[in-house]
Amino acid sequence: MAARTDLFQSPDYYQLDELLSEEHKLIRETVRNYVKKEISPIIEDYAQKAEFPQHIVKQMGELGCFGPTVPVEYGGGGLDYISYGLMMQELERGDSGVRSTASVQGSLVMYPIYAYGNEEQRKKYLPKLASGEWLGCFGLTEPDHGSNPAGMMTNFKDAGDHVVLNGAKMWISNAPFAQVAVVWAKNEEGIIQGLIVERGMEGFTTPTTHGKWSLRASATGELVFDNVKVPKVNILPNVTGLKGPLGCLTKARYGIAWGALGAAMDCYDTALRYSMERVQFDRPIGGFQLQQKKLAEMITEITKAQLMVWRLGVLMNEGKATPQQVSMAKRNSCEIATNITRDARQMLGGMGITGEYSIMRHMMNLESVITYEGTHDVHLLITGMDVTGLNAFK
Repeated sequence: MAARTDLFQSPDYYQLDELLSEEHKLIRETVRNYVKKEISPIIEDYAQKAEFPQHIVKQMGELGCFGPTVPVEYGGGGLDYISYGLMMQELERGDSGVRSTASVQGSLVMYPIYAYGNEEQRKKYLPKLASGEWLGCFGLTEPDHGSNPAGMMTNFKDAGDHVVLNGAKMWISNAPFAQVAVVWAKNEEGIIQGLIVERGMEGFTTPTTHGKWSLRASATGELVFDNVKVPKVNILPNVTGLKGPLGCLTKARYGIAWGALGAAMDCYDTALRYSMERVQFDRPIGGFQLQQKKLAEMITEITKAQLMVWRLGVLMNEGKATPQQVSMAKRNSCEIATNITRDARQMLGGMGITGEYSIMRHMMNLESVITYEGTHDVHLLITGMDVTGLNAFK
């Protein structure tokens, strides 16, 4: 397939760039240029073949996309949350799977080691993960426990200087290529703890998940633990219970709120450009009312979402953002993005299903993004519980 020229121009209907610092804009431009140069020309091919472009891990490490909010002393960027959001927006504008790789590495692997680990663990793992020398993954979801992680079966038993870990996790991004897994399991008292499991530990395998119609350019797999001996020094000491993994997911969901918006912006930009070029009935289709309705609704929803994620970023920077606020933004961005991809696909007619344009790939990818790290419906109930004080989960 011929490499596509990436002509993306970012919509900014409410002049929100005025709310960003020069550093923010520079970071966004750097990641945008990287995506245009290195991701867009190859990603359709990798998605068609259902292959993960492994070489981008080192590239993203060098670019600073892994753990941008982690302090510089551990190899992170020491940046604020708006910088992190803008990075995720630009990566997902290229492909949701590429953003997933970065989200997992930064929010689900580096963040828990930084927040819940000790100094030895931070110094051992974080610089290698930040640089992209190592790829990490996060093991929470199990075959029988997705939206209800408290029911997890994966467990470990004390065996002197180490513990013995048994169980399985599934739908794990990065798993097939990861050197390190942050795994959540129950101890003998039934309390959830985090462990750092390394590739090469006997009994630890990562079978690849095949047959996906979504996130085809991202590596997904299982984590299988068959009497894996994990040294006790690999247990994260500073957290117990579900608040450990849920704290990581809040950070990742924040990144998704920006990321899914990037996919929406890409589809809008593609549809807008196509509508000016495609002539039917002797005029560009952009001149017809129903096409203008679609474009007007797209840019309205994108603008509302841009305001929402920007404000959420300010609250994150101030340490005021609640997990419930993050839930609302994750759900909203995923919803508007899936709707926009669908409308954009219709505007392109038959061309919309081809790899010549990014729309169908985004549409398929977003079917995963709207489900993972809290499904569309579960995030709705989180907001519902927050406003009523009543728990609809039980």
